[in-house]
Amino acid sequence: MIEAKNADLTRGAVQLAVELIALNLWLAKRQGIASLLTPLTGAVTTGDIWQFSQYDPTQQQITQDLSLYRIPEDLEPLTQILKGILDSTHSTEAVVNSEF
Repeated sequence: MIEAKNADLTRGAVQLAVELIALNLWLAKRQGIASLLTPLTGAVTTGDIWQFSQYDPTQQQITQDLSLYRIPEDLEPLTQILKGILDSTHSTEAVVNSEF
């Protein structure tokens, strides 16, 4: 998750993309492989507004969700998205936690 400084979601999205790519490389190195096969998802937020992006390492492509989720209006779908991300990261979580 990236905080959008000065409520600038565009700059925050660029920072998020760079960090997702770096996370892919870091996790892959820990596993002794060139790249992960599973996509990584992240969010950029101002606190009140959230936007998601996903990095697909097999395609080397960032996909940015065009939807903006606002607090409190979109709390339910935002919560469902965050739960889905957490549910899908069990294998990545095991790798990260095993290093600490």
